[in-house]
Amino acid sequence: MRTTRSQEQWQTIIEDQQTSGLTIIEYCQQQQLTTSSFYAVRKKFNLSSGNFVRAKITQQVELIEEKTFITVTVGKANVSLPASTSVTYLSLLLRELI
Repeated sequence: MRTTRSQEQWQTIIEDQQTSGLTIIEYCQQQQLTTSSFYAVRKKFNLSSGNFVRAKITQQVELIEEKTFITVTVGKANVSLPASTSVTYLSLLLRELI
């Protein structure tokens, strides 16, 4: 029967194995775990180093990207274009406006 474990449970299992003095094979046999599961979870969660860091969101920040525009004023008309507007298009537009 397959047992599902949380990341915290696997963290404890891997830490226990590291401090047990047993090889992974010996530990898994003793705990009735498959070595393939042990290695897969350790790789998946990158738990081989024994250093676990839990990240927690403490503040959500909304990033607002300032958009820069090129503004062309001819008489009373204003034309705003994104700063990424190609030079070719901009030169064609200026020729038509002037």
